[in-house]
Amino acid sequence: MVDSAVAATNSFGSKDTLTVGSTDYEVFRLDRVAGFQKLPFSLKILLENLLRTEDGVNVTRDQIQAIASWVPTADPDTEIQYTPGRVVMQDFTGVPCIVDLATMREAVAELGGDPTKINPLSPAEMVIDHSVIADLFGTEDALERNVEIEYERNGERYQFLRWGQTAFEDFKVVPPGTGIVHQVNIEYLARVTYTRAVNGVLQAYPDTCVGTDSHTTMVNGLGVLGWGVGGIEAEAAMLGQPVSMLIPKVVGFKLSGSIPMGVTATDVVLTITQMLRAHGVVGKFVEFYGSGVASVPLANRATIGNMSPEFGSTAAMFPIDDVTLDYLRLTGRSEEQVQLVEAYSKLQTLWHDPEVEPVFSEYLELDLATVVPSIAGPKRPQDRVELSRAKDQFVLDLDAYASVDHSMVDDAVEGTFPASDPIGFTAQDEESAHAPSRNHHSSHAPSTVSSPTRVTLEDGSGFTLDHGAVAIAAITSCTNTSNPSVMLAAGLLARNASKKGLKAKPWVKTTLAPGSKVVTDYYAKAGLTEYLEDLGFYTVGYGCTTCIGNSGPLLDEISAAVNENDLAVTAVLSGNRNFEGRINPDVKMNYLASPPLVIAYALAGSMNFDFETDALGTDREGKDVFLADIWPDAAEVQSTIDSSIDTEMFTHEYAGVFDGDERWRSLPTPTGATFEWDETSTYVRKPPYFEGMTIETTPVTSFYGARVLAKLGDSVTTDHISPAGSIKVDSPAGKYLDEHGVGRKDYNSYGSRRGNHEVMIRGTFANIRLKNQLLDGVEGGYTRDFTREGAPQSFIYDASQNYQAAGIPLVIFGGKEYGSGSSRDWAAKGTSLLGVKAVIVESFERIHRSNLIGMGVLPLQFPAGESWASLGLDGTESITITGVEELNEGRTPATLHVVAEPTENSPAGKQTISFDAALRIDTPGEAEYYRNGGILQYVLRSLV
Repeated sequence: MVDSAVAATNSFGSKDTLTVGSTDYEVFRLDRVAGFQKLPFSLKILLENLLRTEDGVNVTRDQIQAIASWVPTADPDTEIQYTPGRVVMQDFTGVPCIVDLATMREAVAELGGDPTKINPLSPAEMVIDHSVIADLFGTEDALERNVEIEYERNGERYQFLRWGQTAFEDFKVVPPGTGIVHQVNIEYLARVTYTRAVNGVLQAYPDTCVGTDSHTTMVNGLGVLGWGVGGIEAEAAMLGQPVSMLIPKVVGFKLSGSIPMGVTATDVVLTITQMLRAHGVVGKFVEFYGSGVASVPLANRATIGNMSPEFGSTAAMFPIDDVTLDYLRLTGRSEEQVQLVEAYSKLQTLWHDPEVEPVFSEYLELDLATVVPSIAGPKRPQDRVELSRAKDQFVLDLDAYASVDHSMVDDAVEGTFPASDPIGFTAQDEESAHAPSRNHHSSHAPSTVSSPTRVTLEDGSGFTLDHGAVAIAAITSCTNTSNPSVMLAAGLLARNASKKGLKAKPWVKTTLAPGSKVVTDYYAKAGLTEYLEDLGFYTVGYGCTTCIGNSGPLLDEISAAVNENDLAVTAVLSGNRNFEGRINPDVKMNYLASPPLVIAYALAGSMNFDFETDALGTDREGKDVFLADIWPDAAEVQSTIDSSIDTEMFTHEYAGVFDGDERWRSLPTPTGATFEWDETSTYVRKPPYFEGMTIETTPVTSFYGARVLAKLGDSVTTDHISPAGSIKVDSPAGKYLDEHGVGRKDYNSYGSRRGNHEVMIRGTFANIRLKNQLLDGVEGGYTRDFTREGAPQSFIYDASQNYQAAGIPLVIFGGKEYGSGSSRDWAAKGTSLLGVKAVIVESFERIHRSNLIGMGVLPLQFPAGESWASLGLDGTESITITGVEELNEGRTPATLHVVAEPTENSPAGKQTISFDAALRIDTPGEAEYYRNGGILQYVLRSLV
């Protein structure tokens, strides 16, 4: 097995010693490889990774040479084996990884081995941040109550993770209520230059990571190469296995100039997102370079890196420079660590030199001085709208969400309306909430023809709602809560608004979810907490809330009014994702904005609002107040940063970061090397991956008489395959929960039950938009069950159970780009557990192909230019696949022979069809995984 940091060979003679202070470090020097100088920053990191892990089998001299001789304009076609230095996880996607490790321990014990040998071979850290929901808001006890509810909902999962925290070496858990994984990563976990003892020698190398969350790229702002992966890849990395990847194209993004007054980091990142999404960077690395880089604060770099998934790149890197070192010092890293980062980065030419322009595949440029205040919406991060045009654009976009009088839209865009309220607001509201007076300066009125809806709350207060009402204003997400410049700008704006007597509108759900407790500390030191709370922005939790749909419910009265009148209400959040249906089921239109603009929209109460001409309200003297009157001066924001943030805050908050509060420490937690599975649990169950496994491998064989479970078209994504979203009552998963005494209100989601394979396999291929062409005109998780007379329509799960009971293997037919989309572990795990032995398609998405092998499923491709349709396959055939045995001899055949014979279910006159399918096992490591039945079995045998 390949240890994550051991090189068995040293073809280029790159091994050397670096001395920093009184410590010697073993390093692998890039300058021993011809051609390294021209490489972009990110490819230098990959080059070092291969030098350090070269073993002549999985990582070869040829792979190293391929990076060194990289042709920037060539399409990626060279596969390398990259070994991340560590793994970071959030709790939703990380739980199955720990379930699998726990199951491996039990399997080791059953094979007569020592279960304590099963530990992550690469350091792994989990931050529990995805489970808190903003149920309570706007009150002093919101944080406390939300955490209580979180523990009530997730007790089983948390007990399991707490056991893992104590049972596994090199696995650490940051308990609930601490922060968001990506902010904790940049503020504490990341090292920039990593050190680890290997065979008694202390190595230094670039900090790299993969994470089970797409926004792992936030750490790119710190000069750390990392990105999000699926759970199987994460498990592989934890267990010391390399990740297969193609050497990517690298897009150079030149930054020049500096950010103007009144413009925030959020405005910059929304501009960059729009530019890169338009350019096209999917599957590519992006690197920022040029004279403007030095003027970009580290927090802004992290904000930009965080949005990498939104513009589509794999990573979005910033180089290492003095700004990096200053941030490391600020956040409490030791001086020894800072000195190592500087010395190592300069030795390896990973230090930013603005005079040197690397060679890139493609080029873009942005003059930061040209950026203007912006928002993005109503449904995609790249749909940037200049703030000065936001009202007019909202009026145009509203047409897709509500009944609109088009003549009124035209008038609104032309600005010919008489003055009017953006939303009806009564005298009672003004008195009870110190509310802004009627708008005396608006040139626009609501564009809709619907009747505004009167809402009365329990306390007797009331207001009028219409389309565009801001129902949620959320300061949320690692994207911005990690950035003091925008967070303190929000606090200062809140102070200015509060002092003038302004309030958030009463229909706005106002939430503040910092990414770490340091934010709370510097708000308190700056004296801004009371002003935020005066506007309703009480802390609701430390975690990933509104961005992932954990915004919590609207008030019942508001929710009822919205749904009964089909109102297109809005959410404004300082997040990274605003897709339709993602933020809240009652909210149709979602907008990304900087934290200070989130507060501004809470004050305005509507997207149908022009900050340049519409007053937010009146001050205590009755004078109109506009956004410009309360917007904080950039110099004051910086002086507040300088006076209210210090290193002691970071060292204090992270001193016991893995300890947790009394709730966490007092959880009744199983002890021992192996986990005590609770047979009644519907959240965490022992998966069957190792049942019947022996220490010796069983030779792989050809298989005969397989049936087709699904016949699918092009672009079937992992979203079509993976269990996701809510669990439907009449689905196999719903029936399973019913049978186990779970009430419908407690079904929760597939995401929360990822640690229970029984729920997850019942949701595999169950997407309501899946089109299985074994059936005519039917969408959803259905197939024909050929084990039953007449081959009737059946749930895919139910049919698979019948096939497996009869000992019949299964195959999937598919088209082009099979498995595209985000790389999800359960797309492969569920496929395997349903009894599928091979997937035969026209082409694969790379990660899903690799994941199928990792779960013991053969990935095959139809002959070039052919498809199931062109070959005449209709899915009723009996499938035989031969030639598999060659893998037992240590050889990987280029093709396997497939024979499809007609059955009693086939049309009359159907002929036997034969073809040679390309076997997409592309590396020696993948062949080893398949021979062992999957990656987990391979690692298990290696350790035993």
